[in-house]
Amino acid sequence: MKKNITLFAIAVAALMAVPAITRAQAATPAAPDASAPAQKHGARIMGKVTAVDATAMTVTVAGKAGDNTYTVTSDTKITKDGQPATFADITVGTAIHGAYKKDGDKMTATMIGIGKGKKKAE
Repeated sequence: MKKNITLFAIAVAALMAVPAITRAQAATPAAPDASAPAQKHGARIMGKVTAVDATAMTVTVAGKAGDNTYTVTSDTKITKDGQPATFADITVGTAIHGAYKKDGDKMTATMIGIGKGKKKAE
């Protein structure tokens, strides 16, 4: 009789542990999709403008990793000093910051802030 009670207790304990293990495995986040952007608006843009092409609607920025050219679309949000701005406000030599999304070899700006941006409070 003691042997049956012991086996029953072990079986109950095992059955109680299974849901906890299953929940722990389900709570483990899946590996991020390599094509998904890391941030809401995409990867960061930061540097000085080295070229502006109004015909092609592109901005070339000198960054730490070299020059990158970003396409600006009607969906690109452009601001200057916290106020709405236009593509014409972007000039060579100006510091810009923002975000872009990559589609193949093309980098499309989603946001551009003209100026260095605000420093975070320390």
